[in-house]
Amino acid sequence: MVIIISSAKTLAENMRLKAPLHTLPLYLKDAEILVENLRKLTVNDLGRTLGINTRLARLNAERFARWKQPFTESNAIPAVFLYKGDVYKGLNAEQFSHDDLIFAQDHLRIISGLYGILRPLDLIQPYRLEMSTPITLEKYNDLYQYWSDKITEALNETLQQDKNPVLINLASNEYAQGVNWQKLNAKVITPVFYELKEGELKPVSIFLKKARGLMASFIIKNRLSDPEEIKLFAEERYSFIEQYSDNQRWVFAR
Repeated sequence: MVIIISSAKTLAENMRLKAPLHTLPLYLKDAEILVENLRKLTVNDLGRTLGINTRLARLNAERFARWKQPFTESNAIPAVFLYKGDVYKGLNAEQFSHDDLIFAQDHLRIISGLYGILRPLDLIQPYRLEMSTPITLEKYNDLYQYWSDKITEALNETLQQDKNPVLINLASNEYAQGVNWQKLNAKVITPVFYELKEGELKPVSIFLKKARGLMASFIIKNRLSDPEEIKLFAEERYSFIEQYSDNQRWVFAR
């Protein structure tokens, strides 16, 4: 069973936690091509491309200028510790044990606009590049075209280790579109999270993002391999709602 989550815009650039091992992103050369093209933009053009203000554009221009290989423990941070935001608050990887991190390394994947797909302990350098950013590069019209085959190939390679491959999709719609679902060799289950208010199920963005992280953490800490066990998820008062669920979309509410 493999879990996917989205990367995050908010970063903890000064985070330095000890990890049991370090790996490198699978597609560093492809990431470097993107960085080289982004470096050619002025601060104002970068701001317009990324949809950010001048202060953030300047910060990210500086990040891309500093971005260089080789990645080491002194100039890069494991992805699962660098990313912050609501999903990562729920994941709370800082509290993972050694064995939790090893299990996560085998079963958790992070979809990224710059790196394509990451394992939790892949060393990466700070950046900002969302998957929906309007970038054209050679024959590719956008980042989805640039990354889709590579992301899907990497997922299939990991999934083929299971007799009955299942992918748990905890990524946002923006990042889930980075997977070519028609070429994915696995059953896909997408947990969705709601707040029950006055008898109606309502999505609340900040809560559902954190819930995705909580769900990923639940799977990792309990070493789940059977997707049916996910239905036992009960963190922060969530429970599985069978009458609103189907084979691919599992509804949890509180």
